[in-house]
Amino acid sequence: MTRPATTRYFTSYSGTKLPLNLVGEIDAASMNNRNTYFRGSYDASGQLVSCEKVVYGEIELRHDYHYHADGRLARAEIDDGSGDSNVIDYPA
Repeated sequence: MTRPATTRYFTSYSGTKLPLNLVGEIDAASMNNRNTYFRGSYDASGQLVSCEKVVYGEIELRHDYHYHADGRLARAEIDDGSGDSNVIDYPA
C-alpha cells in the first residue's frame, strides 16, 4: 500500500459507491469539539487510501483502498468493527 501523504478530517460522506466520497471538511483544530468524524488518508496523487469513522476516540469503521495503475479502484477492504473484514476486488 502506498503510504499516505496527507490526512484530512470530514463530517460525513456522500454516495454509495466506493471509494467513499468524504464531505464537510473540517480543520484539525476543530477535532476537540467533535464526537464523531471521518479521517481520510490520501496518497501523493490525491487518492483516498484509507478512511476511518471515529466515534468518541474509537475507530468504528475502516476502509482501505488499493488502485490499479490507471487510477481505478482495484480493491476495497472494509472492517466494520466486527472482526471480520470484507474484501471487494475490482478486475483490471
